[in-house]
Amino acid sequence: MTKERAKIFPGKAFLKWAGGKRQLIEALQKALPKDFLQQKDVTYVEPFVGGGAFFFWMMQRFPNIKQAVINDINEDLVKAFRTVKDSPLPLIDALTRYQDRYLPLNEQDRKDFYLSIRASFNQKTADDIENSAMLVFLNRTCFNGLYRVNSKGQFNVPHGRYEHPKICDADTLLADSEILQRTTILHGDFAQTAEYGDSHTFYYLDPPYKPVSKTSSFTAYAKEDFDDDDQRRLFDFCESISERGGKFIMSNSDVKSYNGDTFFDDLYARYHIRRVKATRMINSVASRRGQLTELMITNFDTLTGDLPF
Repeated sequence: MTKERAKIFPGKAFLKWAGGKRQLIEALQKALPKDFLQQKDVTYVEPFVGGGAFFFWMMQRFPNIKQAVINDINEDLVKAFRTVKDSPLPLIDALTRYQDRYLPLNEQDRKDFYLSIRASFNQKTADDIENSAMLVFLNRTCFNGLYRVNSKGQFNVPHGRYEHPKICDADTLLADSEILQRTTILHGDFAQTAEYGDSHTFYYLDPPYKPVSKTSSFTAYAKEDFDDDDQRRLFDFCESISERGGKFIMSNSDVKSYNGDTFFDDLYARYHIRRVKATRMINSVASRRGQLTELMITNFDTLTGDLPF
C-alpha cells in the first residue's frame, strides 16, 4: 500500500473490543511526553494490546517510532494481528466469503450461520487465516461487539442484530498490515515485554481493569483471571520501567470514586494519578452504561514530560 492510500484509509482497530481506548485517545494524547516520543530511536510497547485502537493511532501520529512491540495473552487475538500483518489478502478473501454468505440471509438463518461459525471457532482446528477470519466475523456480528469466553476458553457471546454489519473492511486491514510491518507481535504474559524496556522506551499499559463491584466483572478475555496479585505484579513491572529510565501511561478503573477502594491510590502513591472521563457501552443493562471516570497513571509529569524521581 502506498503512503498516499494509507492517508486516505488510515489504520485503525480492525476489531471492536470491550474496554477499547478509541474514546480515550484525546485524553491520552494530552498526557503524552511528546518531546520524548519525537526522538529518532523510540521503542513503543503495549503489553496488553487488546483491539489496538491506541496502538494504531500512535504509530501514525509518531512515524519516527523505530520499533513497536505489542503483546496479549489472548491467543486468538494475537493470531489475528499476525495474520493481518503477514497475510492480509487471504484474510480479506475469507472475510468476503463470510460477508457474501451472511448478509443475504434472514434473521433466523443469520443466527444459525453465526452459531455454526462460533462452534467451528471453538473447535480450534482451523489454520491461522481461517481462525482469524472467524474471529473477525464473530466480532462484527455478535452481541454488542463483545469478546467473552467461559472457563474452558470457549467464545460464548450470543448473536447480535445488525442490519448491515461491515464484516470485511479491506481498506482498514491493508492499512493496518502496513503499520504492523514495523511491529513485533508477542503472545503471553505482559512481563515478557520487559526485555524491550530502556531509557528510549514508552509503554502504554491497558491491563484488565480491577472490577469496581462484585458484579461488574461481566466478561473474560482469556481463561486466566487478572486479580489483585497480578495488579501488584504490574506495579512492580512499572517500577522496573522507571528504574530503566523509560516512561509509561497506564489506564485502570477508578475504584476509589466508585466504592471508596484506595487500592490504586495507595499502590501508585508516588506516581502521577489523574481521573479522566470515559464512556462505556459494554454493560448488558442499558441503564448502567454511560460516563464514568477512569485512572490515568504516569511516571512523568504530564505537563513537562519529566520523570518526578
